[in-house]
Amino acid sequence: MTIALLFIALGTLATAAVAMALRNLIHSALLLIASWAGIAAFYLWAGAEFVAFAQVLVYVGAISMVVLFAVLLTRRSRDDLHVAPDAPWRIFAALTTGGGVLGVLVGAVIGTPLKTTAQAVPSLSVRELGLQLMGPHAASLLVVGALLTLALLGAVVLAATARRPDQEDAS
Repeated sequence: MTIALLFIALGTLATAAVAMALRNLIHSALLLIASWAGIAAFYLWAGAEFVAFAQVLVYVGAISMVVLFAVLLTRRSRDDLHVAPDAPWRIFAALTTGGGVLGVLVGAVIGTPLKTTAQAVPSLSVRELGLQLMGPHAASLLVVGALLTLALLGAVVLAATARRPDQEDAS
């Protein structure tokens, strides 16, 4: 293991861990962006430049903006939530979710057969991959773009507050 990989792994894991531990959603979202950038750095280290640039464009660019807009537009005050910050159900929910994710991961690792024979990896250039994405898979890209747009519009609708009948327009 090289020292660069060690720094990339520590940086990515540290930002992800701190993002999970913080109570401020904006700071957590920003640290999540740093974690996604660390994953892109790992892809660059591994020699998968196209995947690294796609990671930066899709996750660091687009998905992070959707997450930040959703957090900013749907944010409510703590007084509206009426939930104790250290409720015992939070600990139970965290342990249950963590145990479920761990169980799925262990099952996937144990259930995956080991391949002992090396298979030839198909050679695909970035140009050929782009032609595939813009050719037969163009509809999929449009559907994903429309889905992200609808998610952002849904966040705006959820964030819109209903006017009270006694409230009048100031204009």
